Amino acid sequence: MKRMIVALALVAFAGSASAAQATLPAKGGRSSYGPAGCGLGSLLFGDQPGLVQVLAATTNGTFGNQTFGISTGTLNCGDSAFGTKGASLFIEANKEALAKDVSRGSGETIATLSHLAGCKDAEAVGVTLQKNFSTVVPDGSKADVEKTLSTLKSDKALACNELG
Repeated sequence: MKRMIVALALVAFAGSASAAQATLPAKGGRSSYGPAGCGLGSLLFGDQPGLVQVLAATTNGTFGNQTFGISTGTLNCGDSAFGTKGASLFIEANKEALAKDVSRGSGETIATLSHLAGCKDAEAVGVTLQKNFSTVVPDGSKADVEKTLSTLKSDKALACNELG
């Protein structure tokens, strides 16, 4: 009986997520998500203002679904998630995780940021950001959006073609 209830809950959840995705198209800049960014949280909570965005961000961070959505163009993360806008949103939503990866010079957030920015080599991006740690993470705990983007733009060897 428990398995049946769990199965019904999963079916209901999947149906509501696909219905939400149909009403919140991401392609062509028509996304409807709040400050928490795209991901499962945006499908569940949309762009509702207020503290609900904390729930959306928590949901987005669960199991790395926001990173998955950005990488695959799913979960309300479409073409508008790439380039300077997408990279800015990603950095903003992942400031602390990115700061940790920058200190190491590698990691999932650097790989995803490299992909969003159109950089040719995520490893080189990691090395560059690590070299510029004090600029990119000025307070030692959270990455700065503008300083991270300007560091990527200024190093022509990284070839971050999606950044304007």
